[in-house]
Amino acid sequence: MTKDFHSKPFDESTKLKLDIFRECFKEWLPVFIHNPYIEHVFIFDFFAGSGKDKTGFYGSPLILLEEARGENRKYCTKVRKKVTFNFYDRSAQKIEELRRNVKDFFWECKEKNCCKECVYEIEIQRCEFKKLLEKEEIQGILSNTKFGKFVLLDQCGFKEISPNVFRILTESPKTDFIFFISSDFVRRFKEHPSVKRYIDTSGINVDEGKPIEYHRAIANYYRNLMVGKENYYLHHFSIKKPKEKGGNIYGLIFGSNHTLGMEKFLKVCWKHDKYSGESNFNIDSDYEEGNLFYNPNRTNKQIKMRQKLEQMILSRDITDNIAGFKYALKNGCLPILFTEVVLNLEKEGKIRREGDVKNASTNIHKVKEYKINVISNEHN
Repeated sequence: MTKDFHSKPFDESTKLKLDIFRECFKEWLPVFIHNPYIEHVFIFDFFAGSGKDKTGFYGSPLILLEEARGENRKYCTKVRKKVTFNFYDRSAQKIEELRRNVKDFFWECKEKNCCKECVYEIEIQRCEFKKLLEKEEIQGILSNTKFGKFVLLDQCGFKEISPNVFRILTESPKTDFIFFISSDFVRRFKEHPSVKRYIDTSGINVDEGKPIEYHRAIANYYRNLMVGKENYYLHHFSIKKPKEKGGNIYGLIFGSNHTLGMEKFLKVCWKHDKYSGESNFNIDSDYEEGNLFYNPNRTNKQIKMRQKLEQMILSRDITDNIAGFKYALKNGCLPILFTEVVLNLEKEGKIRREGDVKNASTNIHKVKEYKINVISNEHN
């Protein structure tokens, strides 16, 4: 658990993880820098490492800076508010390497783009994560409703995101976070005191014959910690290493208190997994491309979610589009799936929509509500 992953080339699963970090941040950044109600944007990378692997492949800190520059400098030339990057690591050696790598990044950027100074503020500091969270400055930033925060926690292992840390993250306004967790390690040593000290593994329920679902179960463990947070959104992505690397499964967990944040993350996940939107392998045993029965719009997850949405609409548990959108998001599906179900029920003459009826299914925080009335009695 103490390997130095930056001292050798990143493997393909690590590169996938970094790609998801990149794409998630790329979706997040313009929302917050263009939000007139956000005065200051903070990007935290609490386990930043040295910034590159042995071959020079970018790690998370340089990926964040590269995306903040944007293609043709489309972000850094237009930003009109303070944007601060905070990079931390407990290793003095990695912090020194990171300082050099960040310095080189800015030198190359200024040379290429003929600019004198960077518009972004950069803080690089050696410190342990738990001590950082105890600092009044960090607590003040996380709790400030006028600050937008992107929190990246690429921990090595599992123990840093304790129930208390998770509570702090989910209670921080205007904050989206994404963290890594070594799910397979937790599965293999779930009864060991060193694991149970940080994660109550008795609360992780999964069929022992389905180890590929363990990261999904860990995500549910964290969901169960969110008592009284019905409007909070959490999703996960499982990453399986190739067989020659052991075939272990670990994953990412993303959290946001806004529907747009979850829409953006799900967009990234479904891009990487057209079957279930949650893994780099066929987690639900779907028919794959090339099979006679393959249908990307009729995967096992989509079928189950369509059936569940239809049932909840006809039983009047969902009576408007906003509730339906949010239910889809909470279950790892994009809102368009709900609209497809509604249109089908409407075509079958089972429901009638009333109010400001439109089929818009993105940026749902801006979509006006319409009501759904059931007109079929057979399901009452």
